[in-house]
Amino acid sequence: MGEFVRLEVDGGIGTIRLERPPVNAINDQVQAELGEAAREAGERADVRAVILYGGEKTFCGGADVKEMAARSYAEMRTFGAALQGTVAAVAAIPKPTVAAITGYALGGGLELALAADRRIAGDNVKVGQPEILLGIIPGAGGTQRLARLVGPSKAKDLVFTGRFAKAEEALSLGIVDELVAPDDVYAAAHKWAAQFANGPAVALANAKAAIDGGLDGDLASGLKLETYLFTALWATQDQENGMRSFIENGPGKATFEGK
Repeated sequence: MGEFVRLEVDGGIGTIRLERPPVNAINDQVQAELGEAAREAGERADVRAVILYGGEKTFCGGADVKEMAARSYAEMRTFGAALQGTVAAVAAIPKPTVAAITGYALGGGLELALAADRRIAGDNVKVGQPEILLGIIPGAGGTQRLARLVGPSKAKDLVFTGRFAKAEEALSLGIVDELVAPDDVYAAAHKWAAQFANGPAVALANAKAAIDGGLDGDLASGLKLETYLFTALWATQDQENGMRSFIENGPGKATFEGK
């Protein structure tokens, strides 16, 4: 358990909780602890789904600007590579992940949220990539994941202007997938994650790998990847359990007992 980031596991749900008041700004230590928590969540068999959560007040205000301003070019190359690697480690968690967004998700905070499979936010949140206002650009995946999610034109508007998008706009753009009352954010994220607590872990990991991996190449390459991951499941307990339940219980009534 880190000083600012910890992984809490309960009932198959792992919550990666950021706790560096007042806005969970990401410094070297937060970056390192976040990466460690992501890797642990990915490896633990008792974690079937993951929630990213910054607490009731704010998700993450981004990288620690005061620390960045004092860094040299060489130091920032090291930190930038490490931060991008950490966010990539979150994206690579082979389990369903959901960001529970409260308050603000800005800069590196939005980039962290974009690494999740789903984003549930309070209806008072503000999100954005304001790096341009500091004379820099997003450096932890914001120019890439945001453009893939909302399209290049909309991503350029947000990145070029550095403006904040309020909750309803974030929903309409597709940056967040669901809006709830601020006090209900974590509960809504937990409800989404809980449906996978006893699910087919290997099949879910393969589904995520197929979708994410397919986006990195052309259709033909994606289809080859899908075929490989599809047929590989015949060597797993997931396929045996799922099909046996379907045969015994019929369509719409099948249940899955994960292993």
